[in-house]
Amino acid sequence: MAAVQDTAVVVGAGAKGRPAAQGRWASTWAKHGAGYMFLLPWLIGFFGLTLGPAIASLYLSFTSFDLIRAPEWVGTANYVRIATADPKFAAAMRVTFLYVVLSVPFKLSFALLVAILLDRGVRGLTFYRAIFYLPSLLGGSVAIAVLWRQLFAGDGLINSLLAQFGIEGPSWISHPNYAIWTLVVLSVWQFGSPMIIFLAGLRQIPTDMYEAASLDGASKFRQFYKITLPLLTPVIFFNAVVQTIDAFKAFTPAFIISGGTGGPINSTLFYTLYLYQEAFGNFRMGYASALAWILVLIIALFTAFSFLTSRYWVHYDD
Repeated sequence: MAAVQDTAVVVGAGAKGRPAAQGRWASTWAKHGAGYMFLLPWLIGFFGLTLGPAIASLYLSFTSFDLIRAPEWVGTANYVRIATADPKFAAAMRVTFLYVVLSVPFKLSFALLVAILLDRGVRGLTFYRAIFYLPSLLGGSVAIAVLWRQLFAGDGLINSLLAQFGIEGPSWISHPNYAIWTLVVLSVWQFGSPMIIFLAGLRQIPTDMYEAASLDGASKFRQFYKITLPLLTPVIFFNAVVQTIDAFKAFTPAFIISGGTGGPINSTLFYTLYLYQEAFGNFRMGYASALAWILVLIIALFTAFSFLTSRYWVHYDD
């Protein structure tokens, strides 16, 4: 009898608790429901198109998978092969790091130079800013890569211009010593995005600092070295990180200009292009997934290193 009474008490308490819980849920939904509904498309995209595929790719990197047969677990065999028995991986790493080391400093330097020139009060600044930003919008497209291939071909516009001065130019995209430079030039041409950010940073530097430095007899170069660069280091840091990550992920120019081969002699074999070849050329999806996660690790290590070392050269207001 006592047990029955205890049970009745528990059931009664539960019945009383449920309306309270339901009331709390209803109150929470009334306050935040609209926000969650607006977030729903993003949440579906994040979990369905970003996080879900990333987890699946991590699993596939430990398997042998060719899109036809079911994935077969092979453990760390893909990673061992990458590290010990894949010469094209080493070639792709070498080309990619060379591209990053060349393209990022040249692009940032040119973008900063143009930003400084525009910061001098040029008439029609809005027009020039839009024109210079346009290559950043178009530069990553297939059409621009095709145009670039035509410009630097053996009978292209560049060699035609050189011929007017009696200079016989090589076939730039077909020569292993020059092909990578055509991609570097294409990257530098897309300087608009970092230029806009540099220009915004320059506009934030107080002009009275330059006036005081001029009164003290500081030259323009000394003002740039002692005032502009230190105060611009947060912007330089941001642009350097973003542009370096983009350089590691570059794919379309190398794919179009080399015809998807990475030639001549692997001179334009970007890491992403090699990953594409393994995935969609050789149908080694498991191996390509392992390559993708190594690229993620490389970018993560670079970003972490950048933030750790930024304390020694990036100067904030405090």
